[in-house]
Amino acid sequence: MILYAPLVIVTIYSFNDSKSIITWQGFSLRWYFDMFTGPESAKFKVAASNSFIIAIVSATVATTIATLAATAIVRGGAARYRTASLGLLSLPLMVPEIVTAVATLIFFNTIGFSRGLTTIILAHIVFCIPFAYLPIAARMQGIEDTYEQAAMDLYATKRQTFTRILLPLMMPGIISGYLLAFIVSLDDFIITNFVKGAGVETLPTAIFGAVKMGIKPNIMAISTALLLVSVVFVTISYFVAKADNKNK
Repeated sequence: MILYAPLVIVTIYSFNDSKSIITWQGFSLRWYFDMFTGPESAKFKVAASNSFIIAIVSATVATTIATLAATAIVRGGAARYRTASLGLLSLPLMVPEIVTAVATLIFFNTIGFSRGLTTIILAHIVFCIPFAYLPIAARMQGIEDTYEQAAMDLYATKRQTFTRILLPLMMPGIISGYLLAFIVSLDDFIITNFVKGAGVETLPTAIFGAVKMGIKPNIMAISTALLLVSVVFVTISYFVAKADNKNK
């Protein structure tokens, strides 16, 4: 519980009517309205828009790749390089994020790729694939291959078996994987800060830049809103997985 104490304090003081971050002067929603109408609202709106665009694109592509990878690895039988492929997919989880960020920055500079939204999206796709893969692979491992065998016995093609039998059964895992990848991308700071380029901000980097000038109550409100979005998506992912477990 001690680890969550700072989050609770930030949330409580985001409703503080005072301009001070340490003096309580009563309950107020002024800093939440300030997010949309305050002097810094335009900057944070652009940053939030960038964050959601990056998260949606990155999660969609990462989940698609993770679904195909899970199908090949889990349903691929004794495929060659299966262990190596699984290790490669898990690599972003094992390597420190700062190392991944530096390596990605060096790679983009080496190939002469100008940094911006595109570089952030590419970096996030690679980083989010293992997060999407884990729930998808776990779901697929729980599906017996008898369904696919029955479909093949009824003269269904491999594509029909996948799209009409396997894919609908995998959907709870795919949804969980997408939500998890979305949150990882939305909340990421380290990789984004290295590859974003000048003039491009996401919500985490914009918050970090504002904090360097001093912590203001509106930053607490923005942080609380971002935390709430993360909690909502994680909660949805949890209930999707729980409902899937009940249906097994």
